[in-house]
Amino acid sequence: MSAVKVGENLDELVSFLISTEWTDIPAAVQHRAALVLCDDLGAMVAARGEPEIIALHDGVAASAGTAEATVFNARGHRLDRYSAALANGCAGDWAELDEGYRRVICHAGVYCLPALLAEAEAEHHSTQDLMRALVLGYEAVARVARVFTFSNLVLHPHGSLAAIGAAAAVAMLRRVPQDEAVGAISSAATMVLPGPYTHPIQGSLVRNVWPGVAAQTGLRAVDWSRMGIRGLPSALHDVYADAFGAQPDALQLTEGLGSAWAISDGYHKIFACCQYGHATIEATCKLLERVSVDRVESIHLETHQKAWIMDNPDPTTTIAAKFSIQHIAATAAIHGGGGAEAFSSESLRNPDVASLRHKVSTSPYEPLPDWPNDRPTRVIWTLDDGSKLTEEVLSARGGPDLPFTPEEIRAKICSIVDVPYPAMSDITNAILDLDPVTLSRAWHEIVGDMTGS
Repeated sequence: MSAVKVGENLDELVSFLISTEWTDIPAAVQHRAALVLCDDLGAMVAARGEPEIIALHDGVAASAGTAEATVFNARGHRLDRYSAALANGCAGDWAELDEGYRRVICHAGVYCLPALLAEAEAEHHSTQDLMRALVLGYEAVARVARVFTFSNLVLHPHGSLAAIGAAAAVAMLRRVPQDEAVGAISSAATMVLPGPYTHPIQGSLVRNVWPGVAAQTGLRAVDWSRMGIRGLPSALHDVYADAFGAQPDALQLTEGLGSAWAISDGYHKIFACCQYGHATIEATCKLLERVSVDRVESIHLETHQKAWIMDNPDPTTTIAAKFSIQHIAATAAIHGGGGAEAFSSESLRNPDVASLRHKVSTSPYEPLPDWPNDRPTRVIWTLDDGSKLTEEVLSARGGPDLPFTPEEIRAKICSIVDVPYPAMSDITNAILDLDPVTLSRAWHEIVGDMTGS
């Protein structure tokens, strides 16, 4: 019966989404959409200099078809929409600066946008239509993530959810009929990737390409649904509950439709690592205001489960560093924060960081507070005279409970894009202001102005 109910509620969700216009979306939610669009676009640009991304983009370009859409790497790549979606999707999460959904583990923005950006540019959709589809695709994938809960962190959501977001968002942008949209989402569910959560912790860069592969998959799922190639209405339940072992709650697909928007519960990042470690960095910065790191003999973290399972004192790749709680604690102490330099390849080779990583221990934070304080960390430094200093952060900044100011996010975006794309900041500022003229323009024109192409 659960499978039938999930299918019925998916149909109800899609019915609501396809009937929703931009003017039906509250102004505050529209502003959130602009913030997610511009922030995740900046995250894609931020990865442009990574050697693996350069090689990946060159490889994709070598076999790409007719130019339709832009790869945001400041190297002039324009590829067919499927290849561009793949390339931008792989870049979107690389620097760990993309937006995420705070209620459950889901980076809904980067699941929707790579496919959306490519489709909107290729088909000359307006910027407003792109943002409408982002809100609706985000709603769909975030609700699917809420429906199915797991008892442990086995599957990484970049593999297990991203194709859902891409398919839902593109279906909304193309304004396909309801049965096609349901069929596309159902098909995408059968084509998700069972990416192991252990892979990023252990340093596997393949985790970074999962959203790119999913962006292509989502686009194709919408293509194929029009041809009658569709998943069963029960596909979501068949995959996530029966195959992956999640506990389903079908009500999450429909409860509060139109009154509570998932995109409003997103979070943004200033620190270039997994969000589970952001409270550790904030608490560390507080400690650095009280004492020099040179006096630290050892570090103990009382932290939430999602952080203390990121156990890797010797990360060998940048992705491993971003998912190593020992590296997060040590590099924040040495670098005085969690910027890109704290998680660069140079930070892995820094002897002071390496030494301090092996002086980090962890234990559970108990009792664990309720949301939004469900990702706390207490950092305890033991100093060279045997004394201890403690700071704790219950909820890292950036989420809906403690959001960054719009000015802080604008500054972050500008710091990333100003050098590679000098015109991009002014245009993203206009989007963030919901400037009617900018929103009415075709996305391919906006991209041309941003990139100077």
